[in-house]
Amino acid sequence: MTLPVIGARPPTAPRRSRPGRTLTTRAVLVTCAVALVSVLVTAIVAVPLAIRGAERRDQEALAAQARLAAEVLRTRLDRGRTADEERLIQQLRAQDIDAYLIRRGVVDRPGLPPRVVRRIEQGRNVSVRRPVNGRRALVEGRALPGGNGVVLSRASASGLWQQVLLSLWLPLLAGLAAGVVAGLLLARRLARPIRVAATAAARLRAGDRAVRVPVEPPDEVADLAEALNGLAAALATSEGRQREFLLSVSHELRTPLTAIRGYAEALADGVIDAEGMAGTGRTVLAEAQHLDRLIGDLLALARLEAADFPLEPVPVDLARLAVDAEATWSDRCAAVGVPFRMETPGGPVPVYTDPGRIRQVVDGLLENALRVVPPGAPVVLAVRAAGADPAAGGVLEVRDGGPGFTDDDLAVAFERGALHQRYRGVRKVGSGLGLALAAGLVRRLGGEIVAGHAPEGGAAFTVRLPGDPYQTRTSV
Repeated sequence: MTLPVIGARPPTAPRRSRPGRTLTTRAVLVTCAVALVSVLVTAIVAVPLAIRGAERRDQEALAAQARLAAEVLRTRLDRGRTADEERLIQQLRAQDIDAYLIRRGVVDRPGLPPRVVRRIEQGRNVSVRRPVNGRRALVEGRALPGGNGVVLSRASASGLWQQVLLSLWLPLLAGLAAGVVAGLLLARRLARPIRVAATAAARLRAGDRAVRVPVEPPDEVADLAEALNGLAAALATSEGRQREFLLSVSHELRTPLTAIRGYAEALADGVIDAEGMAGTGRTVLAEAQHLDRLIGDLLALARLEAADFPLEPVPVDLARLAVDAEATWSDRCAAVGVPFRMETPGGPVPVYTDPGRIRQVVDGLLENALRVVPPGAPVVLAVRAAGADPAAGGVLEVRDGGPGFTDDDLAVAFERGALHQRYRGVRKVGSGLGLALAAGLVRRLGGEIVAGHAPEGGAAFTVRLPGDPYQTRTSV
């Protein structure tokens, strides 16, 4: 059973798809447009080629006719107009070909361009396109000896462009039909995983953390499915830890409250005499202080992610801060039989941080160490520079000789309540918030904190803090 998320908005009704705004409609329109453009581009490129090819074939056919006519009339042009010429001319006219006979440089009838006549008179063949009788025509001329020759002309085909363009409607219609079909298939293929992902996201929003999206190609769809599945798993894990954390915190709150309530009832019933009043007061005060620390940690964690969380970073000597902490913690450790040891480089370690917040981190880490370290095992507070450059920052370590952590513990050491849940009832534990609060403070101050194994046998927490930016500018 999935618990409802507090403060979450109720699921909203799915948006209605509007015509022209769906992926299917747009895919169909795009593919139709691509098909239309493809047909038009093909027409623009192919039609001129087709027209030139047709004219070239007509020119070659007319050239063959001109060669044949020249061979037939080669020996007859000097005899005057004969019946053979008339028959040949009639046959050519039946094929829409006009024939011009040139005798000694004189054409038999008007209409032929003078330039063509001169070329034939000069004994040169002609293969051109020229206006004949006011119409553009294909002209093929063959020169014969003595300034004679035969010239054939055929009017260029008119309306060829219109004929070709009119013939495009069929491929255009076929292209549009193919575009519609391709668009529908493409849209269905693209929209299906998106719809599945949207449905899964809606179920996640409604609180169903068991939803999973099938991972299938292409790669982009597979990445989306894996991202949603990862989100669902992360939400399930986060909510599970949140529930465990709330249960842990409620238990921690109930423990001092139960003690305070019990002593208050005893005082109200007059069970405690005058001699036990002072001891009862001290117990109630200790439990109240425990409760106050727990509530303070909860409030600090809640405020830590806020933009207005107060931080006052200034240049700080980390070694001096550690020496100040030693004055407090050496006595506390000695009181329970735990040796406290300091490790400093013997000189200043400049960092740029908030000294109050870092002291809070140091106190929290030392508090955790002192809680679990047995008498005789050491607690170490070490400070060193992060590098040879004074502006490189500093490193602060808290190590102990306690039971330490397993590798699995290190992976969740700074998660709220994770270690508390594991070790409650096994060894002394705190509220489960201290390490999470320390990690949050260090990150907000631009540093990093790492948990590991200490050479003393227990746990080691290493805090790396940034250097002074003003020191960097000065050294430059």
